[in-house]
Amino acid sequence: MKLFLDANIIFTAAYSPQGASGYLISIAETGAITPCTSLYALDEAKRNLALKAAEKLPTLGKLLPLLTIVSEPQPEKVAWAALLPLPEKDAPIMAAAISSKADILVTGDRRDFGFLLGTTSEGVLVLDPAETVRHLAKLLA
Repeated sequence: MKLFLDANIIFTAAYSPQGASGYLISIAETGAITPCTSLYALDEAKRNLALKAAEKLPTLGKLLPLLTIVSEPQPEKVAWAALLPLPEKDAPIMAAAISSKADILVTGDRRDFGFLLGTTSEGVLVLDPAETVRHLAKLLA
């Protein structure tokens, strides 16, 4: 199962590895899931971590080998995602999740992605971290 991790999930996994986001990374260590992200999302996570909790950057460095970096989406896919409607900063996230053929887009951004939580767009289910953990528990049981 391929999970596309939004920047806030990567940030949170590095900041607080004991939470749901960190747990998703630990599942990846078993090979049961393939966590992926884009350079766009990873850069945002790094930037925010450097600003808010620079001491956690080494933890992020330890997570990086577990992440598959996917190609950036085509501009027309980003334009499509913006029509959902997603803010300009979030459209590349949804577009990359779809372009990479992820099964789930995991995001903690309820403000911008909240209306998509629990829905599927072009084959990608959008879930928050806790719901993703519950979903995986059912599938991997």
